[in-house]
Amino acid sequence: MTGDTKAEGGDAQARSRPLSGLVVLDITRVVAGPFCSMLLADLGADVIKVEHPDDPDYARTFPPMVAGKEEAPESAFFSQFNRNKRGITVNLKSVDGKDLLKQLVRHADVLVENFRPGTMEKLGLGYEELRLCNPRLVYTAISGFGRTGPNASRPAFDNTGQAVGGLWSMNGYADRPPVRVGTIIGDLAASLYATIGTLAALRTVERTGEGQVVDVSQQDSILTLTENAVVRYTTRGEVAGPLGNDHPFVRPYGQFPCRDGYVFFGGYTDKFWRLTCEMFGEPHLANDPEIDTMEKRFDPDVAERRVRPLLERWFSAYGKAELEAMAGDRVPLSAIRTVPEVVEDPHVTARNMIVEIPVAGESVRMFGSPIKLSGTGEIPLGRAPMPGEHTRSILADLLGLDDAAIQRLVDKGAV
Repeated sequence: MTGDTKAEGGDAQARSRPLSGLVVLDITRVVAGPFCSMLLADLGADVIKVEHPDDPDYARTFPPMVAGKEEAPESAFFSQFNRNKRGITVNLKSVDGKDLLKQLVRHADVLVENFRPGTMEKLGLGYEELRLCNPRLVYTAISGFGRTGPNASRPAFDNTGQAVGGLWSMNGYADRPPVRVGTIIGDLAASLYATIGTLAALRTVERTGEGQVVDVSQQDSILTLTENAVVRYTTRGEVAGPLGNDHPFVRPYGQFPCRDGYVFFGGYTDKFWRLTCEMFGEPHLANDPEIDTMEKRFDPDVAERRVRPLLERWFSAYGKAELEAMAGDRVPLSAIRTVPEVVEDPHVTARNMIVEIPVAGESVRMFGSPIKLSGTGEIPLGRAPMPGEHTRSILADLLGLDDAAIQRLVDKGAV
């Protein structure tokens, strides 16, 4: 497809953002990769989403779909991870398409891909080939197992990362099988690390003029999210397992029922415990010799026999909102909110974390940018591109191709 409409992010506001002037080629699909380039786009980079003309990102079919009054249905899922980008179609299997990507690389600062390692090399478009076109190129590769090691060529999904990174084995309840984390945390974590790595590599380019490969794996990323599990094993031989909503050694610190749902309570320090006892009208319990110190409350038997029943008695008389109001700024207590409650949370609104993005001609609320920069102001967010929506303008503006040259590429099936 070679449509041509103005990119939503190409205005003066985009040019004033921190990464304005940075050109990113996004050759990724689904989330591990698109989320990385979306973060760069939110910060002002000119992100060009590269898709095959006959086989675009299949996340475009993921629900929920939004049906506009006069426009074809579009995926809100896809739009959430591809906002602020421009779209181009390139057939990387064709000779002309390969040559076209190399021309684009000459004008780019970053290329992000999430193919299985070796795929780009088979296409003749690996880093060693592309760096000949642009030695300053930062080549960010996201994969299940990374570009090195005995498992590098294995296929992977988010659940793969959760499984082989150890997180799956730690989640759930001790008397039941392990449970995956309820979001695609492997994809998301890898994208976040890839973003950090990309920015670090760009800083190196500024100093040395040399690009490099940023190699991020889902397994590696998940492993770093296991908190104390690794050092517990390497120092004490302890194997972390499912703990439900409990912490391995900090107590009380977890989920507790109340009148209309559940809250998180983390008042495990002596200060917070004293304030909690006062808040519920029983200050003398802060001096109870069995539970008067943090170390005593850490004991699993004491926590279950004395502390938990006490908290459940206190909390059962109040609703989530009442408990939050009582705790205020003094004690770490938060309602365990449903997604609708989060979306409508006044604090989330004040932080501009729910934004409206056009999807199929309709306005759809989705998460905003968690990065708040004091010198930049709120980051304007634009819609996701249709497949190849900006092909003609990108080829004309970035490569200087005229209409005839672009039409020849279309006729050859290269775009």
